[in-house]
Amino acid sequence: MKIVPTRRRFLSVLAAGTATVAVGGCSRTGGAATGPEPAPAPLAFRSTAGGARLLQVLAHPDDELYFMNPDTVQLVEAGVPVVSVYVTAGEALGVNRPPGRPRPAPDKAAYSAARHQGLRQAYAAMLGTDIFTPWRRGTTRLAHGMSAEVDELRVGDREAVLVFLNLAMHGTTARVGLPQLWQLPGMTLPTFASAGSPNTATDTYTHEVLVDVLAGLLERYRPTVVHTLDPDPDLEANQVTRRRDIEQLGYSDHWDHTATALFAWKAIARHADTVARSEGVAPAFLTTAYRGYYNRHWPHNLPPALLRRKAGYLAPYGGAPDWPCGDPSGCGDYPVGMGRPLTNRKGWVRSTHYRHPGTRLVPGTDAQGRLVAHGVLGTRAVRWRETVPGSGRWGPPRDLGGGPLAPALSVVADPAGGGPLLFALRFASLGSDRAANTRDVVVLEKGRDWQGLGSPEDDPDRGRRIGVPVAVAAPDGRVHLFVRNAAKGLSTRVREPDGIWGGWQDLGGGEVQDGLSAVVDRDARVHVFAAGRTAVHHWSQDAPGRPFTWRALTALPVPADPPAAAAEPDGSLSLVYRPPASDELVVHRLGAVRAAAGPDRPRTFDGYGPIAQAHGLLAGRAADGAVRVAGLAQPAGALRPGTPGYGFPALHARPGARPAVAGFGADASPWIWRPELRTPV
Repeated sequence: MKIVPTRRRFLSVLAAGTATVAVGGCSRTGGAATGPEPAPAPLAFRSTAGGARLLQVLAHPDDELYFMNPDTVQLVEAGVPVVSVYVTAGEALGVNRPPGRPRPAPDKAAYSAARHQGLRQAYAAMLGTDIFTPWRRGTTRLAHGMSAEVDELRVGDREAVLVFLNLAMHGTTARVGLPQLWQLPGMTLPTFASAGSPNTATDTYTHEVLVDVLAGLLERYRPTVVHTLDPDPDLEANQVTRRRDIEQLGYSDHWDHTATALFAWKAIARHADTVARSEGVAPAFLTTAYRGYYNRHWPHNLPPALLRRKAGYLAPYGGAPDWPCGDPSGCGDYPVGMGRPLTNRKGWVRSTHYRHPGTRLVPGTDAQGRLVAHGVLGTRAVRWRETVPGSGRWGPPRDLGGGPLAPALSVVADPAGGGPLLFALRFASLGSDRAANTRDVVVLEKGRDWQGLGSPEDDPDRGRRIGVPVAVAAPDGRVHLFVRNAAKGLSTRVREPDGIWGGWQDLGGGEVQDGLSAVVDRDARVHVFAAGRTAVHHWSQDAPGRPFTWRALTALPVPADPPAAAAEPDGSLSLVYRPPASDELVVHRLGAVRAAAGPDRPRTFDGYGPIAQAHGLLAGRAADGAVRVAGLAQPAGALRPGTPGYGFPALHARPGARPAVAGFGADASPWIWRPELRTPV
């Protein structure tokens, strides 16, 4: 299925029209969609009848403990088997220094082994058994004859598999590692032998060999959920922070995290393409990319009890020299032991952030009253329909193609008729060359191929930093598309009623996190909200069709996660979000004439992460991963029975009908829940 660029028409520069900051700037065309052609759509999807399975691709031992928990442990506790693949040996400089003790002599082989032992201790704790429980350790052959250590432990219905590829963090010199293996043609990287490992072979990896090895592991284990690190971290210009916090030049993450994530996403795309072309079906799995050192730069978003639980799994990973683990190389990564993650000023453990935030399953209703939902399955857009109105059962997925796509979609009704408009962020190309590693925004209209809308950034490297698209349709027939840009501000494109897209516009404003919330009020004005470092940021029109103005809502509490906005019948806008390190919610109303009323009393809503709201209802994720629903104006609520869902739930509510909550299970299958909860009048 070909993705083609749309016709472009430049918008005029936005004019200043209020006393607040006027947001304008230059129009730009951005880059057109390019890259490998996905397999033709539609495809059937592989069955997931074998059950749920999580596969994680990590750069170092401890990455999932810092950046992916509590999501990982929630799946493990729900009985989902986990396979964690560690690309590097984690040997670093070989210094395993316990806090407060003299610096020992470097021993890279021992330090790598001690970190691996720490992982076995941490996973034993997640599996619910004694941390010194013996594991079955062995080796396995991978693509191109590569070898790896594989450690396995099963406790009741819980299972963990640790796969150590053991590529050297630093090859023949300190300047050779995973980033160079990604970037430089012809580069090779040897493996590194951990002390005491059953895998004594030394292999040599090339760029393509590593991609094939990871793609082969995806095929071997056939996961229904895939976790990766951040392939496209934010720009970071503060060199003092970068050097102090081991961040790569110009970006807010470790260079190994980025390279590993790029290899993982390239392997995901290759795996999906190989299965489609060889079997005529698409693999069915869900993906999540987790932010890394990004956590250091933004408000912390885990409430105290959940933070303690997350840090609790880093404690057995860190271990201590006097622990009786039986490994002569060491009983953990000692610099992480003795509660250090909670006292470390970097605060990595205090948040869990997502590279592609947004609703995984976007629900709506068709003309027959059936629920319809769109999402990303594998790397492709998919539509599900309820079998009959009110049945609570989805029919089979219909493949809409478009991949490889990031996992969050935005869906709006086309004002021109003809069905929904689907917007997505696409991995347009995943080449090692800077100019061949690109992302762009794409749209699917009924009866047409996917169309490329390009990027608000002309430079390919900056283009990788853009966020997931969010769109709204206005009553005047315009479709407004919004994207977080590389400068961490807001950019937009507008489709006019005649179907022609204008150019990209930078709307300015302060720096915000991704996870935009766009809404149209009763007076047909468009509003966008986002979470800044010190305030909620608000872009809005003073009248339909007018330019946007920006202001920071400094009278409100600081947001930790993206705010959820909804238009109310009285013309006001309701705003709901979590403040930093809290299980309370901020509930706020913006008046119809933009006069901000004070925030309502904070209310407790146990859990973490973004909140969905619609027609006076709230939906979110409880601390244990369960899906929770509550009324915005009353204490009534409900917890979805059964195993926790995966990702964050979506709400669909309309007058005269029971509200529906939709989401995914860990088996990559969608679900519908119509809770017994009275909607406030």
